[in-house]
Amino acid sequence: MIETVRGPVEEPGAVLMHEHVFGLSPEILWNWPDVPEGWDLETCARDAAAKLDAVKALGIDTIVDLTVIGLGRYVPAVQRVAELTAVNIVAATGLYTYDELPQYFGNRGPGTLFGGDDRMAEFFVRDITEGIGRTGVKAGMLKCATGKQGIVPGVERVMRACARAHRETGIPITTHSESSVRNGLDQQKLLREEGVDLRRVVIGHAGDSTDLSYLRELADNGSYLGMDRFGIEFTSFADRVATVAELCRLGYASSMVLGHDSYCFNDRFEWDVIRERHPNYHLGHISNDAVPALLELGVTREQLDLMFVGNPRRVLTPVAPY
Repeated sequence: MIETVRGPVEEPGAVLMHEHVFGLSPEILWNWPDVPEGWDLETCARDAAAKLDAVKALGIDTIVDLTVIGLGRYVPAVQRVAELTAVNIVAATGLYTYDELPQYFGNRGPGTLFGGDDRMAEFFVRDITEGIGRTGVKAGMLKCATGKQGIVPGVERVMRACARAHRETGIPITTHSESSVRNGLDQQKLLREEGVDLRRVVIGHAGDSTDLSYLRELADNGSYLGMDRFGIEFTSFADRVATVAELCRLGYASSMVLGHDSYCFNDRFEWDVIRERHPNYHLGHISNDAVPALLELGVTREQLDLMFVGNPRRVLTPVAPY
């Protein structure tokens, strides 16, 4: 069974594999609750639910919410959204940083000021097996990240903790990668060192690249390619669609999953600027725009079903610990 915010499901249906419901800045909200971005849980929850219901009408059944520590995860708010929408929401655990760790972890663990055991993997496992905080919501995916800096010491600790939590629970891993420096390959190398079956890994933001040799190497190593930033135009829509279509032609439809990396609400965004720079940054872009473009380029309905339904089901269904 696949864990969602409302509880386990057997069939997730059509899935957007890399999205976010809320990205919050808790210390800002604690101390300046009247921020001009206008966070109000009920208002924002109803707005998010409306956005999810709109994409449900387009045929999407599930989103994977990859908001983890470092991105402002607040699961009680997502629970309220789940009460208001028919879309399944898969929650995630992990930690998002490109370099330094939050001081709670940075001061603890091997080689740090206070030493001791590294508790990250323990926390991630608890999120998966017992639930996040006191919500009872169990995480269905693990997430880690590397930026252009690569696998610096703090990032390495997160990645190894995710690998260990994965092997203890069977829950899949997804990453944030930097395609411009091809560091999905570095992620695969480290995860393989930890004994991770790379078939249980999604290399996120692989779709930022048009380098087919890089993308094929990631897929040939066993991982899924996250073609998951549709609507973010630092890689053009035409290039994103053409890359997916060519990979399908080359036989890699069974190695790709789709998404936007979009937020329903994020207090760190200037939404007017985002809308101006990325007008297609919303949950309906793939269904409304990318699917027709892919069909026009020769992608078949069967290949689309793999990317929306079959591949996500295989990724999200837990395996036995190993």
